[in-house]
Amino acid sequence: MGEQSSSQPQSAQPETQTLIPPQSNGASVNSTEVSGDIVSSTTIDTRRITELGNVSSPPSKIPLRPRKIRKLTHDGEDAKAEAAAKGKPSQSRAVTLPRIHARPLTYEGELEAAIHHLRSADPLLAELIDVYPPPSFESFPTPFLALIRNILYQQLAAKAGNSIYTRFVALCGGEHVVVPETVLALDPQQLRQIGVSGRKASYLHDLARKYQNGILSDSAIVSMDDKSLFTMLTMVNGIGSWSVHMFMINSLHRPDVLPVNDLGVRKGVQMLYNLEELPRPSQMEQLCVKWRPYRSVASWYMWRLIEAKGASATSTVSRSVMSLPPPLDDIQQQEHQQQQQQSQQLLDPMSVFSIGSWGQS
Repeated sequence: MGEQSSSQPQSAQPETQTLIPPQSNGASVNSTEVSGDIVSSTTIDTRRITELGNVSSPPSKIPLRPRKIRKLTHDGEDAKAEAAAKGKPSQSRAVTLPRIHARPLTYEGELEAAIHHLRSADPLLAELIDVYPPPSFESFPTPFLALIRNILYQQLAAKAGNSIYTRFVALCGGEHVVVPETVLALDPQQLRQIGVSGRKASYLHDLARKYQNGILSDSAIVSMDDKSLFTMLTMVNGIGSWSVHMFMINSLHRPDVLPVNDLGVRKGVQMLYNLEELPRPSQMEQLCVKWRPYRSVASWYMWRLIEAKGASATSTVSRSVMSLPPPLDDIQQQEHQQQQQQSQQLLDPMSVFSIGSWGQS
């Protein structure tokens, strides 16, 4: 029988993978067999480690981007910022607060409230309130007509002003036709024939042009606050601070207007508080602060006080209809002309609260 090679079966050994770094000239490998397992021990030369450590790796080609730092804001601010970045309007709408105006003195109960406040706020003024009846009201159609009347009455006594105003209205064809187009159609020669000077004619035309160009309008004037109205009206040639104050009191019935440049009001304050000198316009605000928010009504009582100068209290009280300011006597005219030559500083014979129906709310 042929030879049969007898091979004894060996027990299966688990395979063990040992990672051996590439051999180099400076490295030696020793292998030892223990219990059928191969254990590799590797010794690396320290000089090779040094050489590998000195080799610098190539720089990365991926640029490093700085981290974005996001600002923490409220949700509403984030939405607005994102919308602005995208060029789209923000959906959140700004809240517009309504403009609050003081009620005119023609408003029901407002005049009574004003008198009650002034009586309690100023004991000296309360004595005048007890003497004179409360103001009454007249009415004119439009603010435009009131401004026309204001210009025509400048530097004139009551009788002369009434005469020229009456002739001007007749020239236009009636008060209802006193509109910007009608005024612009009147040339200076026509106005001169009824007693209107060339300078006043230019003032009337400038006012009419600003109305025609849309800079001013009756509706805008009624809705403006006091500060805006003062700014807009002083843009008109011939209308200064005094004229605006008179218009706001006489025509719009604004409750808290103090005409600091008016000689009659200043004289009234001097008499009421027994001051040695006539108060300057800059002092009037401080002297009359207790009258707020009804300084217009208090100013009316100052005019009444001046009007009573040289007259008995009984004859003055009989005049219940407002006439603001009162006509100047010769002494007041001389003193006033010495102080101011501008029309805004002269007392106008225009009746107080002369325009009322359209200004009521």
